[in-house]
Amino acid sequence: MSAAEKPRLVWFDANRVCAALGVVLIHSTTDFSGGIFPDATTGERFVPVFLRSVAEFSGSEMFFMFSLFLMAMRVDRHRPGYFPALGEQARRLLVPFAVWTVFYAFFRLLKADAFNYAPYIWGQLSDWKMWVSYFVLGKSQYHMHFLPTLFALFMFFPVMRLGTRYPILGIALFATLGAMNHIQAYIWSLGLDPLLRDYLVRFTKVMGYVGYGLAAFALYSLWKDGIPRGESKLIRKGGFYFAAMAYIATLPFFGVALFTGHWGVRGGWDFYGHFLMPLLMFCLFMGGQYRNWSPRWSLLAKYTFGVYLVHPLVIDVYDVFVVTTGLSKMMDPWLIVTSRYAFALPGSFLLAIGIGKLKATAWTIGLGPAPWEWRRSSVVPGAK
Repeated sequence: MSAAEKPRLVWFDANRVCAALGVVLIHSTTDFSGGIFPDATTGERFVPVFLRSVAEFSGSEMFFMFSLFLMAMRVDRHRPGYFPALGEQARRLLVPFAVWTVFYAFFRLLKADAFNYAPYIWGQLSDWKMWVSYFVLGKSQYHMHFLPTLFALFMFFPVMRLGTRYPILGIALFATLGAMNHIQAYIWSLGLDPLLRDYLVRFTKVMGYVGYGLAAFALYSLWKDGIPRGESKLIRKGGFYFAAMAYIATLPFFGVALFTGHWGVRGGWDFYGHFLMPLLMFCLFMGGQYRNWSPRWSLLAKYTFGVYLVHPLVIDVYDVFVVTTGLSKMMDPWLIVTSRYAFALPGSFLLAIGIGKLKATAWTIGLGPAPWEWRRSSVVPGAK
């Protein structure tokens, strides 16, 4: 299939938008401390747990798949050198990451003041070791781990190129995840200093997540070569089936949460069901590449990275409001999570769109050049 005949990547944009919907839902389905309403009854926990199980059709791992697929496309088209490629990714990722890291490090005080744990946050802000972890591990907020981890994954793109040459290596994801799970279980059993443990766990996560890169590069190779319409339909049907099986495999994990009010440990097939889901969902959407996708998906997809970055901010605003006004005492768990999502989802998109519309801030969510690049980007090549 020639490039001119190849379907537009609207299916890819639709997948990105759906992933953003899922990530916001994941973080909307907990209580105010990130738990699963331990003081509620089993019946009261059903809606939050069920919505969480559905939301995990998405997740931060899905965003890794998107980014690595795009990386495969850039590497294939431009064949950059190793260090120039890393330099470009550092410019794209780490500079905005530094801005959001500082922002969230202090923004957390808003919720901390309302929930009476501000001294704990102030203690972190005065500890240089915590600041190092903010920038290396992304610990300034629960979702910030994505950017430094993604940059670390980009360091392995020469290995990932094996997936482009030999697409069968995409199935190596199963092995890399299994090895990651095995060594992380051992690390957790050692009783190490929590911060040291976090560094070791993150290292093993990066090594394990290289498998997502092999899978993304393999899928890019197949897509580039061209998948006929009939075979795409088969891939889509298979994606539905395997995603459904992966979901079933995660049910024991959510069963523990439902009946105990505490998160369990993903150890067996519930682990694989969760971590293979991004690959299966990606295949499902890629199998629908010939469908008549609305161009609105591409319009919204521009802001999904921004939604990922800002949604904890919007969720915290909601939490502070309902707690300080006393509304939380009158709300059942199902109402807390559904109203939070109803507020956080449109709020996150509107905030991301607003940030993207302003030249001075658009670069912080990956839209437009940074301020120090404005002059260079305004110069037209060949103009006098």
